[in-house]
Amino acid sequence: MYKKFFNFKMKPFELVPNPAFLYMSRTHRRAMYYLDYAIKERAGFILLTGEVGSGKTTLIVDVINRLDKTATLAKIFNTKVNSEQLLAMINDDFGLDARGKDKVSLLKDLNDFVVEQHAKGNNPVLIIDEAQNLRPDLLEEIRMLSNLETDRAKLLQIVLVGQPELREIISVPGLRQLRQRISINCSIYPLTREETLEYILHRLEVAGNRDAVMFDDGSIDVIYQHCKGIPRLTNILCDFLLLTACNEERREVDAAMVNDIAKDLDFESLYWGKLDSPVKKTIDYNALLNALGIREAGQ
Repeated sequence: MYKKFFNFKMKPFELVPNPAFLYMSRTHRRAMYYLDYAIKERAGFILLTGEVGSGKTTLIVDVINRLDKTATLAKIFNTKVNSEQLLAMINDDFGLDARGKDKVSLLKDLNDFVVEQHAKGNNPVLIIDEAQNLRPDLLEEIRMLSNLETDRAKLLQIVLVGQPELREIISVPGLRQLRQRISINCSIYPLTREETLEYILHRLEVAGNRDAVMFDDGSIDVIYQHCKGIPRLTNILCDFLLLTACNEERREVDAAMVNDIAKDLDFESLYWGKLDSPVKKTIDYNALLNALGIREAGQ
């Protein structure tokens, strides 16, 4: 809608997990380094956590895109399943036939597969996103999969990706063995105020026009106040800001505009769950988000 006005090649603040837009904050860069190291060195169990909308999925997509040709990948995004369903999804994503097989058969097939891959010099990698939805008994079963190893290397690299509550889940006494298996442990934290500005300018540049609109210091302060360093929320707010600037044929964003848009969106109530907000919604924001092409996904 505003691409032509600002001379963008693409919309800068869409919510799809596009690695081209990945902004490497200090904690994103550290997490990327740890993930790359762990996978290449076959470290075994890897844990990555971060708040909703912090960019975990975008980071994982970038890691996947940079895996070398020896990596054999399985990705699991649906974690509200039972034990057999989880194993079936893992095997299926590795390209194994899982139809109509019981748990014992699924485990045997997976074991044979990773042994075969190791013999070929390949590195099977299992990435489980939204892992905070896994029940403790399923986490324990995943821990058992990490027992697939030789005396020199792990046969299966397991990356658990989830929200911060995943750390609380695995802290229960019954998952002590799982905790001890985690060799690489990293977190993504919200952006700082300075990183928020860099993040916005980075996305404008990737979209094709870093100077499309000027965000003054006051506007960045208010954006940070409302979004608290969460990239997804920053995307949502900035998308509406660009839409408004285009409609008003403006090339600058100030604090007053940010406050007006945040008020119109009832930002505190809609995204932070502060139901005591005095602002009344006057439009269907879900419909508006859909109309703008915004959907819940990644950074």
